This record gives sequence, C-alpha cells and structure tokens, in this order.
Amino acid sequence: MARDDAPWRPSNLAKAARAGDVVERLATPIVKRVKKRGFPYTAPTTPRGVEVPADEPSLGADYDTQWARRAPARAARRLIVNGPVRLLVRGVASPSVFGTDRLSDLARLDDAPPLIFTPNHHSHLDTAIMASVVPEPWRSKIVVAAAADYFFDKRWKAAMAALSLNAIPIDREVTGRKSSDLIKALVEDGWSLVIYPEGGRSPDGWGQEFKGGAAYLSSRTGAAVVPVFIDGTGSIFGKGMKRPRPGTTKVVFGHPMSGLDGENTRRFAARIEKAVTALGDESLTDYWSARQRAARNENPTLTGPDYTGWRRQWALSERRALGTAGQRRRQKRRWPDLG
Repeated sequence: MARDDAPWRPSNLAKAARAGDVVERLATPIVKRVKKRGFPYTAPTTPRGVEVPADEPSLGADYDTQWARRAPARAARRLIVNGPVRLLVRGVASPSVFGTDRLSDLARLDDAPPLIFTPNHHSHLDTAIMASVVPEPWRSKIVVAAAADYFFDKRWKAAMAALSLNAIPIDREVTGRKSSDLIKALVEDGWSLVIYPEGGRSPDGWGQEFKGGAAYLSSRTGAAVVPVFIDGTGSIFGKGMKRPRPGTTKVVFGHPMSGLDGENTRRFAARIEKAVTALGDESLTDYWSARQRAARNENPTLTGPDYTGWRRQWALSERRALGTAGQRRRQKRRWPDLG
C-alpha cells in the first residue's frame, strides 16, 4: 500500500509538458524577431495584383541529374557499387556471366566506343546486376535509363537513384526529345547506357514486346546496341514479391549490333528483340543449338505462349526448370489434383 505521507513527484508527462513550456518561452521572442526582420529570413511577400509564376517542375523527366556525374558523386558511387551493391548481388543473385568475349575486340581499343546495353527486365535486381557485371571499360562510365514516373516521382528517391546507379529519367512509353538530347550528349561525352526495351518489369514472369526506344537512341547517337539476357531474377525478386528469395542468375552478353542502311526503328527494335530471344535460348541450352534454332527462326519466344491462365504459368515453370538459374533450392511444384 502507498504511504499517505510519501512526497509527491511529478509524472514524466508533467515533466515533458514543463520542458515544452520552457522551450516555447525561449523560442517565441526569437521567432518574433525573425518575422519582424522579414526577407530574406522569411518568404518574400507578394504585392496585390501580381501573379507569381509557378515553380519550374523539378521531378520526373525534369529532374536534373548532372550533379551525379561530377567527381564527388562518381567517387561515392564507386564505393557504393563496389561495396554494398556488389555484396547484395553476390549474396542474393550469385550471377554467372557469359559472352563478355564478344566485346573483347572493342575493349582492347585505346578509345573504346560507348555502347547501349539492352537487357530483358524481370526485377529491380537487374539494374544492380548490370552495374556489377558490365565489363570494363564501360562499367565505370555507364548511365541507367530509369522510369521517370517511378524512380523520380519523389526527391529522395530520385537522389538515391541518381547517386547509387547514375540513373537518368526517361519516359517508359516514348523517348521524349529532352531525354534523347540528354542521352545523345552523354554518349558524345563517352558514357554508355543501360536501357530496358520492354519499358518495365515483367508482370507475370514472361517477357514483354520490345519498344523502339533503344533502336531510336542507337540510330540517333551512333552507338552500337549490345543485347543482354538476364535469367533467374524473376524467380528471386519478381514484380509483386515482398522480399527476395536468394538464388542464382545467369547473364549472357551478345554481339554488338547497329542499324542497317534504310532500316527503320521498328525493324531494328525487332532485330534487337530477336537477338535477346536467341540469348535466352542460349542461357537454357547451349550456344550452337540456340544459333541453329535462330537460323530457322525457332527460338522460344520471350513473351511466352499465347494462351492465358494456369497453362501460361505451367509453361513458365517448365521453362525455368530447363535452366540452372533461379532459386538455390527449387521447390516442388504444387498444382491441384484435377482427377
């Protein structure tokens, strides 16, 4: 039982209220002096009848990433990519890389030309993997075309994407004039580009049709396109997954490609998709068999079968079972017993 003669002590809540009162009494005179002094200590006033123009947009496709290519940001990014990003990629995805010898002739040049890398896209891990496995001399001077409406919709997110991955905003539906002018200037300055021709991550584990952005940028900048196939990231951390399931991945680089004389953007984009499709077949089988099927136009498509529903998912599981990429411990497939 509590003693009636025990001394009264204020509660923690009462102590906090008293401290708040003290802070308010000390801060009130300072705030009044600042308000009295006005601009530049406070926001400038606007005369009546004067319409203040709206602020220039600074997010989305209008976000300025030039600061991320200056020396301090490049030094910080080198530490980030060679440290946390590389450890994350090795721990979660364990990539095996093939086909870099197809770029060795260009890599041996004294002044290697900038390239446009066009991988398929199943996961946010794809960008981290590309930042880790693109061979030198391109890896140290590469930018990533990222969706303006996703990675650059908030200032903190835009700053993180620009600093850690040297991302630049681009419209995923159509390459605007501002984005293409920026990329052209970067390529002329020796920067290479990673762009996902599908425009976004796969919604169901199968690929999507390629858009013409990479082909258009190649024809506008003169940079060759390098098709790339990434296998396994969809089952590790695909769209809609809450957390990654560590597994293995395989990255296959193809031969550089350039537009042909008289070839329009649509046909060039179709050739790029066909090249990535052949690399996907190669990742599941072997180089020679994939090339033979490519000559007969018989490579399994990236977009999967035409039918929908459970049959499409069944076909996806059959495709994933062919390769070595994916989960480290493959789970047994569970399907309902239809009798």
